[in-house]
Parts: sequence; structure tokens; C-alpha cells
Amino acid sequence: MRIHTILGINFFGGTSREAVDQISRSGGLLVAPAAPSLINVCRDEEYRQAILASDLAIADSGFMVMLWKLFTGETVPRISGLEHVKRLIEHESVQQPGAVLWVVATGSSGERLLAFLRSGEYKRLLCSGIPVSEEDIFVAPKYGRPVGDEALLGIASQNRPRHIVVAVGGGVQDKLGQYLLERLEYRPAIHCIGAALGFLTGDQVRIPDWADKYYLGWFFRSLAQPKVFVPRFWSARKLPWLIWKYRDRLPPLENQKGGAGSDK
Repeated sequence: MRIHTILGINFFGGTSREAVDQISRSGGLLVAPAAPSLINVCRDEEYRQAILASDLAIADSGFMVMLWKLFTGETVPRISGLEHVKRLIEHESVQQPGAVLWVVATGSSGERLLAFLRSGEYKRLLCSGIPVSEEDIFVAPKYGRPVGDEALLGIASQNRPRHIVVAVGGGVQDKLGQYLLERLEYRPAIHCIGAALGFLTGDQVRIPDWADKYYLGWFFRSLAQPKVFVPRFWSARKLPWLIWKYRDRLPPLENQKGGAGSDK
């Protein structure tokens, strides 16, 4: 499978179904860095280490994909976090009770997720009527530095889900995923997909399939919560310069004070 190296990160060059097949088969850490989070590869050493240690990175950022095409002429297949979640839900590896442990940021997010998992929409995607328990959902606390969670680690160690879907915000979730993978005695597939889960559950503004396809998810999110997302997406303005200057090379670490962006 072809790999596209951008800013020192090896992005998967196949389809969304191939990405799900690969990470489901081998286990490991899957990341989907958004454009604002990519900036923090230069600023946050803990985030930088987690991204570079990932087993599979998908090109979720339409902005990055367009810049790479503009500067190099090379086409990188974009796989949005939303598309990845949908393909994961359809995958045969989740077709049994307890196969997935869902990690969310707030209690309200957990309630919306549970309602979605018990809905007809989810069952149509899943193609089965697998019962869902509240025990399949973990509400994460606010994390400090370094990121770690012994309670979550204990639950995953005891239940041994085949998949752990982490949706607690870009930059934080990747560190949490690496923390779990390094300490678990088995190798699950850990999917760090940010706000993508919320697009399905209604925790985030709904994004039509056509808007996701044409890289317009940022526009819908900015309309829904301008005070939150306009400054966040504006922070990605440095990405063109980084890609132009470093291309496939990893940029140097500027300092260790900057925090990674959030998809919350």
C-alpha cells in the first residue's frame, strides 16, 4: 500500500475500507490529525511523539490534501474521520457485543452516543442488532500533562475490546491512545477520530455527505459555533508555509509550551 509522507508523518494511501481492514487486522494506533493539530507537531513534544508513533495516519485534513496537491502535484487520498467511523461501524470485527469501547469527553456526549448506538440508524450501518450497554461507553475526565488514565486502562485491560474509539479532542486523544497501547497487555485497534463521532450522534453539527466529500466540514462547524471554530481554523494558516518549506521532512520542535488543538 502506498504511503505519502507529509511533514514527517506517513499517511495511508488506500481507501477508507482498506484502512479499517488494516488497523482491525493488526491493531495499533490510528490517528487523523486535523490542520490545526498538524501545526502543533512543531510545538507540543508529547503530541509529536504520539503522532510519529502511530501505526496508521489517515489524511483527514482537506486543507492539507489541497496544499499537497498544489505544491507537489501529488494526490493524497483523503479519508475523513466521519468516513472512517462509518466504515468501522460496518466492519465485521465490531459485529459482537463488547467489541468496541467508546471514549467520549462529557456525560452529555455519552448520553447522545448511547441513544445513537441504540437507534435504527446505527443498526442500519451495523447490519445487525447487537445489544449495547452503558459499560461500552467511558466518559473521560479532563486530562493534564502528561496524559494518562488508570481507570480507562483498567477497564480496557479487563474487558479487552477489539476496538477502542477515542473521541476526546485532537491532540489529547492521540496522547491517550499512545498511553493505552504502550500499557495494555494485548493490541487492540485504537481509533483517535476527534469530533467525527459527534457528527453521527448529533453532539456536533450534522455535516452532509456532500460537504464532507468536498472538504466543507469546517464551514458547517464554523457557522454552528463561530467563537469556537473560527479561531481554531484560523490557527491553521501557518500550514501552507510549513508544507512549502518542509514537504516530507519533519519540522523542528520550536518549544514545549504550546498545547495541541482540540476537536471538542
